[in-house]
Amino acid sequence: MEDIIILTLQRAMVAGTPLLLATTGEVICERSGILNLGVEGVMAIGAVVAFIVTMTTGHPWLGVLAAIAAGMAISIIHAFASVTLQANQVVSGLALTMLGLGLSGMLGKPYVGKPLSIKMEDWVIPYLSDIPWFGKILFSQGPFFYLAIFLAFTSWFFLERTRLGIQIRSTGENPKATETQGVNVSRLRYLSVIIGGGFSALAGAHLSISYSKSWIEGMTAGRGWIAIALTIFALWNPRRAIWAAFLFGGFFVVQYLLQPLGISPSFLAMLPYVATLFILLLISLKDPRKLNAPAMLAEPYKRGER
Repeated sequence: MEDIIILTLQRAMVAGTPLLLATTGEVICERSGILNLGVEGVMAIGAVVAFIVTMTTGHPWLGVLAAIAAGMAISIIHAFASVTLQANQVVSGLALTMLGLGLSGMLGKPYVGKPLSIKMEDWVIPYLSDIPWFGKILFSQGPFFYLAIFLAFTSWFFLERTRLGIQIRSTGENPKATETQGVNVSRLRYLSVIIGGGFSALAGAHLSISYSKSWIEGMTAGRGWIAIALTIFALWNPRRAIWAAFLFGGFFVVQYLLQPLGISPSFLAMLPYVATLFILLLISLKDPRKLNAPAMLAEPYKRGER
């Protein structure tokens, strides 16, 4: 029984890793006042690019870097539409999702069904991995897990303790006041959207070269939408996103544990998404003033406007 619990928690960490990466990126993006509903599409682009480059070169970290670059590049489209053109951010984000899913399906079509022979070995941390229970759960994981934790804490410190991070938060709260301090609001929003895209693409890379080690069209399976919901659930705080992401990672894992009980696999596959809807319902009942949402989220801002 103990081994089953440890294995379940260990897999929950793995399943929650891409959610944490994507959520952290979305937190940074939304803190600047830009809503990005294109996370799912950017994740798909990151997944297919990482897989293709890794299979072609034999170097998974080259695949990771290529995925981040591709995610940042395609996110510029949303930044341009939202910041420069001041288009509706919901429409622009949805368009980015459709573009990313369609483009990834086209690029990845020749690679469907081809397994990835290169394996990213787990990082077993000496001594710490020998700790009962926690050693196997937390200190015998793949590199993406440690990278996700590091980036989440770093992002929290960046947003809360650095001058640039405070300026990014300020652009999401009161861009007019921020502009009077000599800060280029548009530049910061561009930067935030592009960084968020890099995080989402990194999440996609984890799916294709570490989690499943294959490419299948639609492999993101709605994780981008869950990441957007987790951004709200975490109250736009990267530190809170850590436990929120791994909690939802558990929902992905528990469905496989319940299948032997005779429960319909189709029903069990709904669990992560039902949980997402339930959490959003609970959040909607709270006082909006206590949610810590950026005051100017999804609101366009024209420089110099009075």
